[in-house]
Amino acid sequence: MIPVPGFDGKRIAMFGLGRTGLGVARALEAGGATVLGWDDGEARREEADKAGVQLEDLYKIDWSTVEALVLSPGVPLTHPKPHPLVEAARAAGKPVIGDMELFQRAIDATDKKVKLIAITGTNGKSTTTALIGHLVRHAGGNAQVGGNIGRAVLDLDPPQDGTVYVIEVSSYQLDLTTSFRPDVSVLLNITPDHLDRHGSFENYVAVKDRIFANQTGRGYAVFGVDSEPVAKLCTARCGEQAAAGSSEGGPKVIPVSARKALGRGVYVLGGKIYHSRSSRVEEAADLTDIPTLQGAHNWENAAAAFAAVRVLGYDTAKIAEGLTRFPGLAHRMEQVGEYPADKGGVRFINDSKATNADAAARALATYDRIFWIAGGVPKAGGIETLTEYFPKIEKAYLIGQAAQDFAATLEGRVRHTLSGTLEEAVAAAAHDAAGQDGAVVLLSPACASFDQFADFEKRGDAFRTAVRAVLDGKPAGAKAGAKAGGGAAA
Repeated sequence: MIPVPGFDGKRIAMFGLGRTGLGVARALEAGGATVLGWDDGEARREEADKAGVQLEDLYKIDWSTVEALVLSPGVPLTHPKPHPLVEAARAAGKPVIGDMELFQRAIDATDKKVKLIAITGTNGKSTTTALIGHLVRHAGGNAQVGGNIGRAVLDLDPPQDGTVYVIEVSSYQLDLTTSFRPDVSVLLNITPDHLDRHGSFENYVAVKDRIFANQTGRGYAVFGVDSEPVAKLCTARCGEQAAAGSSEGGPKVIPVSARKALGRGVYVLGGKIYHSRSSRVEEAADLTDIPTLQGAHNWENAAAAFAAVRVLGYDTAKIAEGLTRFPGLAHRMEQVGEYPADKGGVRFINDSKATNADAAARALATYDRIFWIAGGVPKAGGIETLTEYFPKIEKAYLIGQAAQDFAATLEGRVRHTLSGTLEEAVAAAAHDAAGQDGAVVLLSPACASFDQFADFEKRGDAFRTAVRAVLDGKPAGAKAGAKAGGGAAA
């Protein structure tokens, strides 16, 4: 745990007592604050009470008696309208902040020499965060990985000389920051998402851009310039010379690309990472045979990770070696089964984390001869943007609330069936794919999971279980020696 200083003897209102909220409460109390915790959910209040958090109905408090409102990132700050407690705190002139802001204040108060790498983006940030942490550790560093992935940021180990904090940051968390200042900020990409919480795409982009807001010339800014909105932010923030890596008064710019060569920056061509510095270009790593980093989107993740770790002074050769040993993340293009075993036959790919069409596009672009399982709670726009990948899809198996709408989009273009449940979809897809070498049964839903599952992790776990059941039963066309692998998570 990282104690939060600066509130000794003061009362702090804490709303939202999930994983992040409980971590914040403990960290504030460790720093000497009195935390008044509340959550609208009775079960969470009971859990917090058992954890020793002092409960107080924040709807009834005198706001003049508290120093600030600390808000869980899942609570509406601005849209569709501010939460009533946000309005109450603001009316009383109290700041509304979040866990990342408190983390920054704790780092600022320490005399330990630490580094902070922060990663955001619509897609790929969890993989990139985990990969950066893995590379730092492989190169001999002490990486603490958390934030919007894994451990809550204030639940990480306290600062020690040499600690590198590798933090995934969501737009909700960035929206609650005022002084957040990473040494290395990474913005991978931006596509429309969470618009209900930010009001418009323009607002969403502006929130993502806040990851760079407080950086100085001592910092580094990594921009995924294959994403047009990110490329525009790069140009707008750093001026006309941003593409060349110059930013007067601001962070040093490092553009990254998986689509084109760059005069200065880090890019991937033909599966190889190149580090370009003016007239000097260095081939830094080969990604082509790394199973956990397949596809152009993972090449972009790897390029961003390489850039972020390299600027901290770690050896290029050690970084390249670390890339080959990356175990990958569960639910992100994770191979969970194959039959016949290890013979290049039908593979089962768990990409449950693909909760929107843009994320699903990354998986669809990676594979051929796809038996696609899709559906759930649909996002705005559905799957119309995926039409360029339809020729690669042998058949689609549609589940959840989106099934009928997706079927209408696919009608006349892709064979499909309304499977209803994930288990039925896996069984049907396995049967149809059997005997077709190179076929992929792909769960990449392009939807949220909440109609049938608590979250994307539970959906991915259910897919893995269904695959095991199918392979254990030896579906039509399967051969002896079939196996279902559990996959590895970083």
